[in-house]
Order: sequence, then structure tokens, then C-alpha cells
Amino acid sequence: MIQLRINNESFLYDAYGLVQAFYPGEKPKVVPAWEEPCDEADMAAWSKDKDCIGLFVGRDAIGFYMDGAKQGSLEIDPSDRSDTKNRLKRLIYNILSQRLDKELPWGTLTGIRPTKIALKKLQAGESREDVASYMRQTYLTGEEKIQLSCDIAQRELRIIGDSKDKYSLYIGIPFCPSICLYCSFSSYPIGLYRNMVQDYVAAVKKEIAFVGEHFADKTLDTVYFGGGTPTSVSAEALDEIISALEAHVDLSHLREFTVEAGRPDSITEEKLRVLLKHHVGRISINPQTMQQKTLDRVGRRHSTEDVYRAFSLARAAGFDDINMDLILGLPGETPEDIADTLRKVGELDPEDLTVHSLARKRASRITLTNEESGILTGNMMDRVIAFAKQKGLLPYYLYRQKNIAGNLENIGFAKDGHAGLYNILMMEEIHSVMAAGAGSITKIVRGEGQKPVRAANV
Repeated sequence: MIQLRINNESFLYDAYGLVQAFYPGEKPKVVPAWEEPCDEADMAAWSKDKDCIGLFVGRDAIGFYMDGAKQGSLEIDPSDRSDTKNRLKRLIYNILSQRLDKELPWGTLTGIRPTKIALKKLQAGESREDVASYMRQTYLTGEEKIQLSCDIAQRELRIIGDSKDKYSLYIGIPFCPSICLYCSFSSYPIGLYRNMVQDYVAAVKKEIAFVGEHFADKTLDTVYFGGGTPTSVSAEALDEIISALEAHVDLSHLREFTVEAGRPDSITEEKLRVLLKHHVGRISINPQTMQQKTLDRVGRRHSTEDVYRAFSLARAAGFDDINMDLILGLPGETPEDIADTLRKVGELDPEDLTVHSLARKRASRITLTNEESGILTGNMMDRVIAFAKQKGLLPYYLYRQKNIAGNLENIGFAKDGHAGLYNILMMEEIHSVMAAGAGSITKIVRGEGQKPVRAANV
């Protein structure tokens, strides 16, 4: 097991994320040395053991220890913690890269919003070449990821338009047909909690009324129903919630209304008619994989035939903006399985395709049961990008997650004119997102340079 000993907690997060990226599949053990006296000789002696990494943060410098000796150091600039952090991560990266003969496609970037760097610089008027140079020098990012970031940021600029002083609304419906092996969301099997749905509908209607009252002077840009699986509840419940939305919130300036139909086994003609009646323009039908053996293994409890049926129903109803989600790295899956899934989804020809690299969340059953991930090679996302381009789907938003398989990323692809606006606004933190429903999180975007404020619902 990799062990990381550090005597100053303030640099732990940055160092830990990068060390973990170099040792995928492992969870480094942190050995805190800030609660007891520790000097550089202690750190050197401790680091003699194999796979022991030490960071000694002194008053003026930080030293990196492995194999019983200091491998490198850097001076601390007390006036610029951000610069010190970036130099520390470059130091760690260069030493581990040489030691393990390994490069990370994203370099030292371990945060979830790498494209936000490119977007902000382009918004400030910097050129694409300036952005590339900055990412290369500051974060040691690989050339392919730099170009991908710039491509996405430029598309985001064209798509978001005038959204800065508006807001979006997320409405969470925390019920699902069943709970998937990899899921860590606030979600409950509808079969066990059906008798609570009406009370839940009443509660979420109160929250919608609150948003309508307190944001009457704001312009609502996008609405997103997520979960869970919103279409797990009845057509009548959906109708009641969306009717409350129409009654309390001004939707006259709305640019996008999305409902995650998600699980194909939750979709019926009646529910699709309700969504169309209320002018929902964008839905998701998410197979995650088109391999029946994997669906059974992860607890999806629907068949590949259900995916075809639901997609056909949505097309026949008149939906012309359908997203499909896939996950790379599911248990037991091989690159051949993923290629077959891409082929089958390509035949359905959705307008939007979101491809996730499996992230092992702490509260998910896949982590709690220690289930192994599937085979996910470093070039798999490159193959996905090539496939998407062939189908006329171009990347328009990207994010990463902790413990993500292959140190890769999640990418949304879309045909021209079909990119999910809410996805960009939420991920790049363009404006505030109000959230109604259990387990949802409101995010208030403040002024330039200030971190957004997050407020979680009960």
C-alpha cells in the first residue's frame, strides 16, 4: 500500500490527489505528522520503506522524500499559495513520472473542471495558443487533453450566450426502479417507497413555490429534472410537479427544459405525453451499457430490448433531442464489449451522448463490496471521441471525478444545436443553480474570484 506522510495539513489535498493518480486502483494511506514533532531526518528515515512517500513542509521550503533520501525540494512563497501549490505538484509529478516511467494525460490537474481553465482564459480575451502554453507549463497537461479542453471551451463560449446574470433550476426526484451497483446518489427503490411519493410531491411543490417567490426578479434560463429517475413516479405525479412549476415560476424566457427519463424500464407512452404537454424538449434514455450480462451484474434490472423500446417510443412521440449515457469500466466489461455498445447506440443515433469513466464513489455498493472494475485502457476515450466524431457528435462539456477509472474523464458529445445547456452552466459555474428536492444541492455563484457557495437540502 502507498503511504503518504506529511507534516502540514494545508498541502495534503493537493499532494494526495496527484499521488493517487499515479497509483490507480489504490487508496494511499495518509500518515499525519502534524500532530507530533517531526524533522527532516525523521522523514528521510521513514521513507526508506518501499512505497513510502514523505513531504516535509518547513518554514521556507518543502522537501520530497523517497528511498530514505530527499529527492527534490522547492521554496515556499508565503505571498502566493497558489503558485507554491502548482510548483509542489510539478515537483511530485516529475519525480513520480521518472520513477514509474509514466505520464498522466492531464498532468498535475486533479480537479473536476479542467476545461474551466481554458474557458476563463478565452473569456478574458486570451488566444488559444496562450491557453495551450499556460496549461502546458503550469500543469504539464498532455497535448491531446490541451486541444480537447480548448475545443470544448470554444464550443461552450458559442453555446452559453448571455447566461451570466440568470439562474437555473434543478428538481430532484430521488426514486429509481432499482439501485445500481455504482450509484451513490440520494436514491430509493420505487417499489419500497411508492407510498411516500405523494407526500414527496407535496413537499417538492412547496420548494418550487419558494423558488418562484424569492426569484421572481430573476430570469430562469434552464430547468433540469434529475434524480434518481424522475420517470420512476407516475404520469400523474410528473404532471402535478410540472404544473406547480408552471404555476409558480416564470418559464417565458426558458431556453432548455430537460427531464432525465434515464432508466428505460420507467418510460411509458403516458409519461412521454405528459412531458410533451409541458414542453419538455430534451430527455435522457440511459442504457449505461448494451451488454445484458453487465446490466444484470450492476443491478439495472432492464434489458437491452427495453432500451430499444423506450427509444422507439420517444421518437414516435416526437422527441428529437435525446441524450444517452454510457459508462466505461463497468465490472466484467472488456474493450470489445464497449465497442459493441458504441455500435448499438450509434445505430439508434441519439442527438447527445454522455460517456462516463467509472468513478468508485465511497458510498456505492461497487466500493463497499470491493467489486473489480472492467478493463479500461488509456486510449479508450480516444476511441470514443473518434466514434462520436464519425456520428457527427462533437465534445461540448467535460468533467472529472475522484477515483475515476484510468485517470480519464466524462465527456458530453452532441450534434450541432443539441448540446445540453444546463450541463455547461452547472459544470463551468456560469451562474447560480437553485435546487429543489431531497439530496439536491443549491450552488450560488458569486463575484469573480469568489468560490461558489453550496447548500445541500436534507
